[in-house]
Amino acid sequence: MEHNWFFPPHDGIRLGDLAATLGAELADAAHADRVVRSVSPVNRAKEGDLCYILSRKFRGELATCAASAILCDRSLAALVPSHVAVLLSTRPHTAFALAGELLHGSAMRPEPMTSAVGIAPGAYVDPEARIEPGVSIEPMAVIGKGAEIGEGTHIGPGAIIGAGVRIGRNCSIAAGTTVQCALVGNNVILHPGVRVGQDGFGYAPGLKPGMIKIVQIGRVIIQDNVEIGANTTIDRGTMDDTVIGEGTKIDNQVQVGHNVRIGRHCGIVSGVGIAGSARIGDGVMIGGAAGINGHITIGDGAQIAAMSGVVADIPAGEKYGGVPARPMRDFLRDMAEIAMRSSTRVQKKGGNDE
Repeated sequence: MEHNWFFPPHDGIRLGDLAATLGAELADAAHADRVVRSVSPVNRAKEGDLCYILSRKFRGELATCAASAILCDRSLAALVPSHVAVLLSTRPHTAFALAGELLHGSAMRPEPMTSAVGIAPGAYVDPEARIEPGVSIEPMAVIGKGAEIGEGTHIGPGAIIGAGVRIGRNCSIAAGTTVQCALVGNNVILHPGVRVGQDGFGYAPGLKPGMIKIVQIGRVIIQDNVEIGANTTIDRGTMDDTVIGEGTKIDNQVQVGHNVRIGRHCGIVSGVGIAGSARIGDGVMIGGAAGINGHITIGDGAQIAAMSGVVADIPAGEKYGGVPARPMRDFLRDMAEIAMRSSTRVQKKGGNDE
């Protein structure tokens, strides 16, 4: 794939300088002046590209690799062809992520859609809103009464910031996002179409057939360095707050119900649904399309497999999977037994057909 105009190559970084920045070691000092300008997968890398490998499965692709440099662990360095420079790192995946940010900084968060500087014509900012210097607000954005937005924050076109909302510094609020009843920290990224602070799903049985809506008067608290993917929804609390902890990363199309509390540095993948009042500890990883029951607790550092159904508490540090979710060793044993029984039935059926 040729470089495209959406993410053009960098002007160039010397490998010697890159190694020093990443805390990596250049295997051959003679390559220190070689320059990299972009990142690429191994199989289509060309001159100026930087790649990384994590295992020996890349051996075949390396034979024809034309990259200028490859990041890898010392144990894999011998696999790299002699014409490719090697940057040695004990954490090559992490080092590659940092290198990508250096080479393609504009891809790290939503970019402005227009060239407008400051408050663009066509944006509406309530007279009682407080906007610090250095904020950019694009056309068709609406900033409500009493809202506060910190220096360096960008508000994309068509975004709506509700009355009284507070947004910290150096945030990116992308096009078409709505934020209401929320306090947002510093360096937060909300991708296009995120919905924050709408009322949660709460109803009581009616006196007649039907349901009566329960008032939702809580807030959403989003701490520093959180990133929330496109079209994810974060409901405000009923009477308490919904909280997203510092450093947590949430993928696209995730539903977080009212009063949910998510800890620091969690990773939540696309399609996850978290029901109201669930408590999720620090460092929890939740795979795609998992469902989390309400009013349960998931302990610090737990890992939940994709498409699991979590109906009860999970202890800290445990790995769970399946429906209903259970310890991973039990889940894998059950799956192996099901596979074995299925194979036996197929064999018996084949024998009967003969």
